[in-house]
Amino acid sequence: MPYLHIQLSGEPDDTLAARVAEHATDLTARLLGKDPALTAVVVDFIPARRWFIAKAPLSASGERSYHWLVTITDETNTKAEKAAYLAAVHETMGGLLGGVADHSYVQMADVRAAAYGYGGVTQERRYQRP
Repeated sequence: MPYLHIQLSGEPDDTLAARVAEHATDLTARLLGKDPALTAVVVDFIPARRWFIAKAPLSASGERSYHWLVTITDETNTKAEKAAYLAAVHETMGGLLGGVADHSYVQMADVRAAAYGYGGVTQERRYQRP
């Protein structure tokens, strides 16, 4: 039941947003074992003139960047799975955006099962009541 919030540099592009969401859902299922039917993805666009790396806006360099936050239940994935996911996300985003700045980020938030859930029920409660 991961929640992904993906921010992309650039102007809004619904086609790109849909492609990113599709890849996000697929990567998260394949590499982290998460159910695609329970995966939520939000894609936001930030104008390059408002995205800064080393004090300079991306609009000055022409590069693209992203911040990919995926929230998962703590202790459900190994370090190796997370490392493979991070690498695959960066490679995928480079392909989708036509190359990306090295300072593009993937953040994996491991949230305690008792503090995370959906539909008004925590993951801990779901674990206790299969």
